[in-house]
Amino acid sequence: MEALTASQNASDTCLPKLRRPDARPVDWVIAPDLVPYPEALSAMRERAAAIAAGTAPEAVWLLEHPPLYTAGTSAQPADLLDAQFPVFDAGRGGQYTYHGPGQRIAYVMLDLRERGRDIRAFVRGLEAWVIATLAAYNIEGERRDGRVGVWVRRPDKGFAREDKIAAIGVRVSRWVSFHGISLNIAPDLGHYGGIVPCGISDQGVTSFEDLGQLVQMAEVDTTLRTAFGALFGPTRSVGALAIPSTPVQPLASESTAMPDLP
Repeated sequence: MEALTASQNASDTCLPKLRRPDARPVDWVIAPDLVPYPEALSAMRERAAAIAAGTAPEAVWLLEHPPLYTAGTSAQPADLLDAQFPVFDAGRGGQYTYHGPGQRIAYVMLDLRERGRDIRAFVRGLEAWVIATLAAYNIEGERRDGRVGVWVRRPDKGFAREDKIAAIGVRVSRWVSFHGISLNIAPDLGHYGGIVPCGISDQGVTSFEDLGQLVQMAEVDTTLRTAFGALFGPTRSVGALAIPSTPVQPLASESTAMPDLP
């Protein structure tokens, strides 16, 4: 298992280490159509393995999935309330979550050997990326101790109520990350009713649309790219990420799924 950094609360002062010293650009790929989850998982594993072997550049892959649920390594069977859609074992950290149209998935395949070898700082960086993206639309995203992800306060729903707008679930093998973030732009929030999202039953979920921000996915993609560049360094547009026709084997046994990440 790869050791986490000793600090339990990596601060934003750690974020500069997430930029590569050589400023090598990250491939920025946007899938034009819905991508089935098994194909995405297989392609992600293949690309991460190639990055670890030094035969492919790092990549961020933006896509949408058909409606489905994924189970992380901490998923509790009781939290699957009504399997309205297919359920997949994701192999990432965290519990149950929903993916579907209107939700921007960003699978982040970065070589942490070149970015500080600090997994907690990496997760902190993903949170900062989402928060900066939300700020461009006057949405105040916040972190919560003990609850990885990005939250929005909802005083209109009651005292101390807040909704999750972005989930984070990652896996790291041979110091290469995969999986990533899911950001709710305009998904059907009713589809979350089939699960206890991320095992949290006393708070809700929200989206840009739910908060009154009607924006196009392409606009958010541009903002995500700008915010990513400010934190992680330059990117270059690439037309497609190869999707293998058959599943690949796991990267290696010596990998870690971040615990308790949604």
